[in-house]
Amino acid sequence: MFRLIWIISIYIRSFMRHFMPTNIALDALRTRQGLKWGAPAMLLAIPYCFAAAYVTTLIDDGAPNWLYVIALACIWNALKFAVNGPLSVGLLVRVRITEARARHHTLQRADQLTAA
Repeated sequence: MFRLIWIISIYIRSFMRHFMPTNIALDALRTRQGLKWGAPAMLLAIPYCFAAAYVTTLIDDGAPNWLYVIALACIWNALKFAVNGPLSVGLLVRVRITEARARHHTLQRADQLTAA
């Protein structure tokens, strides 16, 4: 039984990873070229929060309770974008420091070769 649950969760995660728009966007933001867009992408959390608030208002006004699933998905996506912003800024700083060290090391190596 545990194995079946494990396999189903793997398939669900794989489906979500490849076909859900927010996961595709976050994967693109985690690339080297996308890291600079991480902080502005945090602004995408705002429409998700508004959508969640709108859906919960609909539910309070008599809409079916299954819409809570939509509200939960909107809140989850908003949290993903809100957390990804600071993380991508930190990753961008780390990548730029690594690139600067590599550039400095390359220049030192070139100076040593020309001096010899």
